Amino acid sequence: MKLYNTLTRKLEEFKPITAQKLSFYACGPTVYDFAHIGHIRAYVFNDTLRRLFEFKGYDVNHVMNITDVGHLSDDADNGEDKMEKGARKYGKTVWDLAQYYTDFFFMSMDGMNILRPKVVCKATDHISEMIELVKILFKKGHAYETKEAVYFDVPSFKDYGKLSGQKGEEKEQAVRDDVYADPEKKHPADFALWFKRIGKFKDHTMHWESPWGDGFPGWHIECSAMSMKYLGKTIDIHTGGIDHIPVHHENEIAQSEAANEVPFVHYWMHYHFLQVEGQKMSKSLGNFFTIEDIKKRGIDPMAFRLLLLQSHYRQPMNFTWQALLATQEAYRKLKAEVKVLRDQIHIMRDFMPDVNLLATFLGFLENDLQTPQAVALLFTMIKSHRTAEEKLSFLTDADALLGLQLLKEEEEIDVIPSEVIDLAKQRNIAKEKKEYAKADELRKQIESKGYKVEDTKGEYTIKKL
Repeated sequence: MKLYNTLTRKLEEFKPITAQKLSFYACGPTVYDFAHIGHIRAYVFNDTLRRLFEFKGYDVNHVMNITDVGHLSDDADNGEDKMEKGARKYGKTVWDLAQYYTDFFFMSMDGMNILRPKVVCKATDHISEMIELVKILFKKGHAYETKEAVYFDVPSFKDYGKLSGQKGEEKEQAVRDDVYADPEKKHPADFALWFKRIGKFKDHTMHWESPWGDGFPGWHIECSAMSMKYLGKTIDIHTGGIDHIPVHHENEIAQSEAANEVPFVHYWMHYHFLQVEGQKMSKSLGNFFTIEDIKKRGIDPMAFRLLLLQSHYRQPMNFTWQALLATQEAYRKLKAEVKVLRDQIHIMRDFMPDVNLLATFLGFLENDLQTPQAVALLFTMIKSHRTAEEKLSFLTDADALLGLQLLKEEEEIDVIPSEVIDLAKQRNIAKEKKEYAKADELRKQIESKGYKVEDTKGEYTIKKL
């Protein structure tokens, strides 16, 4: 199996620390707001990676954190705690906020058929582990204290910047006049291990006693402390978004390797962003969508999973509702084909699968998760002249790897009929040709079937009336 390693910037043959075992740490959510479709892309990638290893017989110890304290709105330690900011925005306590959005996150993941991690660890449950790690960094000369915080001394770690290629001296701090920086901080790249409950954080709701005073942990120390507890000093794979490379993951490496004096992670894997109609997702632009928005449009979340799998995780992806509607139709047809096959084979007889076909499919996934090629083979197979037994045998294995629930019989989502989708397409074409009378007639036909079409910025979505 070959994986792209951000650390070495090349495709590498995967070699586990322990044979047939995988230690896997995935950066989890900061639970201050709703999990959106961009987050879903990240965790579908994690899930596909895990499914591949488990299919190959690995015992996967999958650990994911829940950040419910310490993640500031400015990654350079100059901002406000996102949890405190979210609590004020939504009129909740930070504790209630954390629970509410953690529940929403897992509801979203369950709805996308994403396997839950073996270990889910909350930052607020591991304060003692973080304090012990900071003590080790002090003992080894990698930390120092100011009146406001405890910092990691970046120049003391000679390999800082090896993940991003950006050295500590290249980082700047407080380049805007409105950004406050601790005047006792020694170096711009030094990052907080522990914030004291004074100054701008004097009223911080979440706080604990420590050797350096009442306060709360920095964001970066959390992942190091928790991954060490559950996976050991060195782990096989650590995943996260490309935005984590220059700061969060660079800092994780520094503090972990400074404390333990062994490599922290063997394979770093990072996924690219999802945009909506060519723009960054934001509530102010009205393009912030969650799994609930997908369901409200009568679209099966598995159609969205299929859409995500048609883009490689290391490439940026542009989401549109039209693309999702087209994928919904493709998914509906795929499910219908599977139902026909199952009707033909009421009981799966003993059957030798086509090992070469499965090997080809696996080969795509084993080559740095080339899911677009794997999905293309899936559609080619379903349209082939192979026997029903051959098709169903292959689809059973493919579905275990892609997690599309193709063999799941019950329909829990109101699927938009293909006839309505076709009418909406015809209406859109008529509008583009300025045939407004025809477009209006098609609109009425759609409404007579219990649906409506909403137009936004050249796109359209179909909803139930």
